[in-house]
Amino acid sequence: MQWIKDPQAKLDYGFDWSAWLQDGETIISQEVTVAEEGITITDVSSADGAVTFWLSGGVHGQWYHINCHIVTSAGREDDRTKSIQVIER
Repeated sequence: MQWIKDPQAKLDYGFDWSAWLQDGETIISQEVTVAEEGITITDVSSADGAVTFWLSGGVHGQWYHINCHIVTSAGREDDRTKSIQVIER
């Protein structure tokens, strides 16, 4: 899956882990990173099996790869990566 974002927009995005988590398991820590420079990640949080974060900036036409790493209450760890393209809208 990919996302699209305007360079001037500051919007929230998320990774939904709820279907992957086992009954009673929760996310105890999360880290959201971007491989490329030029876009900013802020305000990372988790609730109800989802990790939410805010993105700002980015260069028109550029693709960015956002990675979410979680650790759960059961000691499991996993990563997911999604792509976002910055396009003037």
